[in-house]
Amino acid sequence: MAKKPNYNFEKRQKELAKKAKKEEKRQRKLQGLDTPEDAEETDEAADNDESET
Repeated sequence: MAKKPNYNFEKRQKELAKKAKKEEKRQRKLQGLDTPEDAEETDEAADNDESET
């Protein structure tokens, strides 16, 4: 006899993933790196540091 899928488990896993992603976004926002302009500037600064060495 085949087992039925546990939809409640799948739903809970999706909810946990969504909650974790939201928390990560909140942390980035608190650090001030959530805006695309800031992220680009940070990437460019890292690229410049690497090319100088």
